[in-house]
Amino acid sequence: MRYSQLVGWGIVIYAVAFLAWTGFLTYGIVEGYLPIGLNIAVLVAVASIAGRALRLPRWSDIVPYSIGWAIIVLLLDAVFAVPFAGWEIYYDWHVWAGYILVVVVPLFAPRFTSWENRLQAL
Repeated sequence: MRYSQLVGWGIVIYAVAFLAWTGFLTYGIVEGYLPIGLNIAVLVAVASIAGRALRLPRWSDIVPYSIGWAIIVLLLDAVFAVPFAGWEIYYDWHVWAGYILVVVVPLFAPRFTSWENRLQAL
């Protein structure tokens, strides 16, 4: 396991998702499904890029990284979000859905983001 990619991508995933959510808060876009959907789109994009950046051929090789990234994101939420929003953030299903996406999305990165696989499917 390459710990630099484990820690580095975990921080990047959190930073980009946190930046996106902060942007929504800044512009007052916090109600409804639009900010949730956009944040999920950002999370899916960054997690896909992270999974692809590992350059591992099988999803089973990516599992330890994606679980590690979810743990890092969870810990960073505890450090940065809990002091302002309280432990109630963990009562929201959207937060847990985000952690699940961080685990699941990178597993599909080798299959669905590889041009070689797309060309072979044709």
